[in-house]
Amino acid sequence: MHPTISGFEHRRVTVADGVTLSAAVAGSGSAVVLLHGFPQTHLMWRHVAADLAADHTVICPDLRGYGDSDKPADTDGTAYSKRTMAADVVALARALGHERFALAGHDRGALVAVRAGLDHPGTVTHLAALDVLPTLDMWDVMRGVSAAVGFHLYLMAQPPGMPERLIGASPDAFFGHFLDAWTRDPDAIPAQVRAAYLRASREAVPSIVADYRASAGIDVAHDRADRAAGATLRMPVSVLQQDWGAALGYDAAALWRAWAPDLEHRTVTCGHFMAEEAPTEVVAALRALLAR
Repeated sequence: MHPTISGFEHRRVTVADGVTLSAAVAGSGSAVVLLHGFPQTHLMWRHVAADLAADHTVICPDLRGYGDSDKPADTDGTAYSKRTMAADVVALARALGHERFALAGHDRGALVAVRAGLDHPGTVTHLAALDVLPTLDMWDVMRGVSAAVGFHLYLMAQPPGMPERLIGASPDAFFGHFLDAWTRDPDAIPAQVRAAYLRASREAVPSIVADYRASAGIDVAHDRADRAAGATLRMPVSVLQQDWGAALGYDAAALWRAWAPDLEHRTVTCGHFMAEEAPTEVVAALRALLAR
C-alpha cells in the first residue's frame, strides 16, 4: 500500500461499476471530497485535508487508475472518461453516507470534479478547480510553440501502444520531469513523497495514459455536447491557477466564467502543485468557497 495522510483512516470502497477505490477519510460534519492530480495520489492533499478535517468529513480518494485504486483495462475508450470517473466519486461519497458534498480537484482531479458538477448538479454543492482549464478550452488554447509545455497531452493522446511503451521504458524520468519542472519550491514535495508518487505512477502507466487519452477523445465530445446544450455549473465555483493565460495568450477567468456563472477566479503565485506549495492559501480559498 502507498503512503496515506497521517491520522486518516484507509478505506476501500467498491463503486457502482465494480471498481474499488482506495480513500483516506477523517473528520465529521458536511463532506468535502478532494481529488488529486498527475502524477500524484491523494497524498498531495495531506496539508489541506488535515486542516479541513477539523470541521468537515474529508474524503481523499485515489482516482481510478491511480495509487491504490483499481486500474481496469480500457477496452472501449470509456473506462477513463471523466464521466465514468465522476460517477466513481459520487458512488464513493454515497457509500460513505454522503448524498451531497463539496468537491475540490487539482489538475486531472479538477477535470473529474467539473464533469461531476455538470453531470450531478444536485449532488455537488460547491466546486473548486486548481490549476487547470476545462478540457474543451485547454485544447482550444494550446497552439504554436507555446503548446510545447503540454507535450505530454499530445503524446498520451496517441492510439494504444506507443505511449505506453515509451513511458514504460523510463517511467521515473518521465513522471519525475513534471514533479521537477512544475514545482517552484522543491521542498514542497519531500524526497519520500516524491518517491511515493513515482512508485505509484510507475505501477499505473497504462491507466494514466488511458486517462489522458480520454481527454483527447470522449471527454471532448462530452464537453462539446454540454456547450451546445448551454449546460453550466450551477453551484458556487472557485478556481485557483497560475497565470498561464499571460504566457499562452488567453483570459482564463473568461474561459471559466462561460462554464461557471457563480465564479471566483484567483491567480496564485506558486508552482503547479499549489496544495503542497501554498496550502494555507488553498485552505483559505476552500473555506471561503464553502461559506458561499
